[in-house]
Amino acid sequence: MKVTLNWLRQYVDFNWTPEDLASRLTMLGLEVESIERLDAKYSGFIVGRVVTVSKHPNADKLSVCTVDIGEEVLQIVCGAPNVTSGQKVGVGTIGATVPRDQHDPAGNPFVLSKVKIRGVESFGMICSEYELDLGKSSDGIMVLDASAKVGQPLAEYFGLDDTAYDVEITPNR
Repeated sequence: MKVTLNWLRQYVDFNWTPEDLASRLTMLGLEVESIERLDAKYSGFIVGRVVTVSKHPNADKLSVCTVDIGEEVLQIVCGAPNVTSGQKVGVGTIGATVPRDQHDPAGNPFVLSKVKIRGVESFGMICSEYELDLGKSSDGIMVLDASAKVGQPLAEYFGLDDTAYDVEITPNR
């Protein structure tokens, strides 16, 4: 049986860490098989706002964007045809692991680093729903709701800032 920490907190008032809760559940006779931090997959991803979009000087299908991520403004080279200024978007920062690579047939994850794309430095990535493993569309970037807060962790925006427990129900229960 799978349950989440936030769901349990709707019914029981406690302030234990996720690990402490797992230990207490086990001591009560409910064997916790695993603990999964749902937000770990989106470490290094933040809500950003596209400030400017200009044509890449050395590539027809690329844009050079400035993106406000709250604490700083990043220059990001983007190949999506639907990127425009004013959009709220999911931004992967340097060091973040992108869950799926749309250019890899197997869709394996990859780590973002500072790169030069056709002579222009890029300090992150504006992601599609496919790359974030939130859907199948890889035709362009995923545009977030206008109410999204710039600088907010992406996991929090999607409600994935939670911990999931896989609890084994023992035969005598």
